[in-house]
Amino acid sequence: ILVTGACGQIGSELVIELRQKYGGDNVVATGHKTKPSKTLLNSGPFEFINITNRETIEAVVKRYDIDTVYHLAALLSVVGEKNPQLCWDVNINGLYNILEIAREYKLTRIFCPSSMAVFGPETPRDNTPQETLLCPSTMYGVTKVAGELLCDYYFKRFGVDVRGVRYPGIISSETPPGGGTTDYAVAIFYEAIQHKRYTCFVKEDTVLPMMYMPDCIRAAVELMETDLPKLKHHANFNLAAMSFSAGELATAIKKYIPEFTCEYKPDFRQE
Repeated sequence: ILVTGACGQIGSELVIELRQKYGGDNVVATGHKTKPSKTLLNSGPFEFINITNRETIEAVVKRYDIDTVYHLAALLSVVGEKNPQLCWDVNINGLYNILEIAREYKLTRIFCPSSMAVFGPETPRDNTPQETLLCPSTMYGVTKVAGELLCDYYFKRFGVDVRGVRYPGIISSETPPGGGTTDYAVAIFYEAIQHKRYTCFVKEDTVLPMMYMPDCIRAAVELMETDLPKLKHHANFNLAAMSFSAGELATAIKKYIPEFTCEYKPDFRQE
């Protein structure tokens, strides 16, 4: 099993779960520039790759006889807005490299997560339908829509078994926030503990769907273990857990840290 983006928020915890499940030597973690944690390095093989350079991926696939890929390497929404060209290159050309390698080497399964960022202002917000209007307002969202379509194309055209879910915001504590719109829900805990205050970049009444990391990992693993004939969709399953506002989260934290204060200064991420 190969995991790209293994030093990121999801990858860093998914790798550990997969190694516990399938054996440390059977899960190859990969990253680009981020220094891997000791836990990642000590629990199994780690390789540096460039997801936009096919040769670096191919070398790892051949060296470790990879048959399954969890492709998590991506630039998130905030970083993507600062450099949309790089966001497209990493998120789309990187995915294309993975899919082409999967086609050529006849890999068994690919997991490529999508995101609620595929939705836009016109999308129904309550009980969002599986089949609905996709009109994202960020380059990250655009790459996720294109990625879903590319994955579906490779399944229908070449028989590449690629799967994915539309993740909501993910709440975890193992890695610092990495540049996503829902990162406030992680950063607020760090700031509450360290400084007893936080300046939030979304409005107090902004409600966003969220998911706890163990559920996020469970969704990926269970989807990958499901027999193909049981799947009605492939790379775009809607996924939901809970929704709350920034104000509700701040109030919950104050129950444990009474002196905690939260100020709201919405910026471009509010959009």
